[in-house]
This record gives sequence, C-alpha cells and structure tokens, in this order.
Amino acid sequence: MQDSAANTPEFRAATAADIPAIVAMLTDDPLGASRENPGDPGYDQAFSAIAADPNQELVVAERDGEVVGTLQLTFTPGLSRVGATRATIEGVRVRADQRGAGVGEELFAWAIERARVRGASLVQLTTDATRKDAQRFYERLGFVASHIGMKLPL
Repeated sequence: MQDSAANTPEFRAATAADIPAIVAMLTDDPLGASRENPGDPGYDQAFSAIAADPNQELVVAERDGEVVGTLQLTFTPGLSRVGATRATIEGVRVRADQRGAGVGEELFAWAIERARVRGASLVQLTTDATRKDAQRFYERLGFVASHIGMKLPL
C-alpha cells in the first residue's frame, strides 16, 4: 500500500526550466492545442514578467521530480470591499496521466491557503464556458458562479 503522504505533490515556484513542461500541459487540451505554440520566445518573455512581479506566483506541482501540474495565482489589491485584495487562480493544468489522482484538488488547496497567507479576502477564477468538467470540479471545491465574465480580444 502506497503512503498517501509520499504521493502528495510538492509545490514550488516555477523556474524557467519548467516552461516546456508547463507549455506542454497548456497545449494538451482542445482549447490549448489551437492557441499555444511550444518553443515560441513569448513564453520566456512572459515568464520573466511574471517572475519580476511580486503580485504573481506561477507554481508547479511536482511528483517524483516531474512537473505534474501548474497554476498562476495573481493578487490584485483594490478599493472595493473595503480595500480587499483578491486572489485570481488561472492557467490551471494537470498533466494528462495525473488527472483524477488528486493533483488538481491539492493545487487548489495550496493556492487557497496561499491566498489566505497573503491576506486575500476572496479567491476567484474564470473558466471557459465549454469546460463543463472543470466547472463541476470548481463547484465541488466550493466556488460559485456568481458573475458573468467577458473578454475583448486585442
């Protein structure tokens, strides 16, 4: 019987060396396959901007030395809600062979606790309207579809 603690992923800040693994996860779904471009230098530029911004945390989940999941956590201070800081979770991906193994739940538990530690008063996320499985997952974690998100491509 496998020790569940040994199976729990470890979380750490992503490094530039993690970019290929992260991009592979971003590409490995129907939406990402059409909009990602592995090897593009834009990923390195984006990583540099994220790493330089104290309100951004790009995190990877690791098991046995391999990246098995990722998410980005963005902290946004604001005046609304009496000066509340919001934490936004985005770019959530779990490697295909690890889906259903609890990595996503562990990523969210880590991110929510990190948001608490950083003083956020709420955690929010958006998900593509076509990602019905993801929406059910987020609802199971306690997220509520309370707003309508809109985007304007530039």
